[in-house]
Amino acid sequence: MGYDTQCTLTYDGKTSRGTAALEHKDLLFRGTVRLAVPLASITKASARDGTLQVTFGGKSANFKIGVAAEKWAARITNPPSRLDKLGLKPGMVVAAIDIPDALFLNEAMGRVDKVTRKAPPAARPVDMLFYGVEHRDRLERLTALVPLIRPEGAIWIVRPKGRKDITEAETMAAGKRAGLVDVKVVSFSDTHTAEKFVIPVAKRPAR
Repeated sequence: MGYDTQCTLTYDGKTSRGTAALEHKDLLFRGTVRLAVPLASITKASARDGTLQVTFGGKSANFKIGVAAEKWAARITNPPSRLDKLGLKPGMVVAAIDIPDALFLNEAMGRVDKVTRKAPPAARPVDMLFYGVEHRDRLERLTALVPLIRPEGAIWIVRPKGRKDITEAETMAAGKRAGLVDVKVVSFSDTHTAEKFVIPVAKRPAR
């Protein structure tokens, strides 16, 4: 179960049936009652008998979610880091091409075995390759980058949010042309989005 579900909300003396969604920065509810709670404002989140209770701004709201309530509470109180969302793990070798985000680079170097700032040789493919794309013209390089990752590896395209220079549809189409499939989207930063592409299992060489 993900972080988007039908549930019952009790808040400010009202009860409403609708949809709750736990997003990157907000806990949302849409029904006859609508609620948007910034995660940063939540001072307490707990689960009991299938109900998620959150406290914020001196108020509290109860979301009757069911068995996933504990999972939601845990995610609110201990949110995954950016590296967790991107799947970076100790032992990995990572390439970051045209990624000017110094904070990300420092975070990555503190977790994985190696971070290179240039394209690795094809003879030494990496586990993950992050490719910064500020304009659609840069997507043409994607096909050439595919041999630089391991068969079970991934390419993350990091592009600006909300700009017409490069759209989600254009990014997805470029991945398809390169023989990849898109599997995940992550908010990379306040200004950029990261989209994950992998080699289809059927096209990976047999071990």
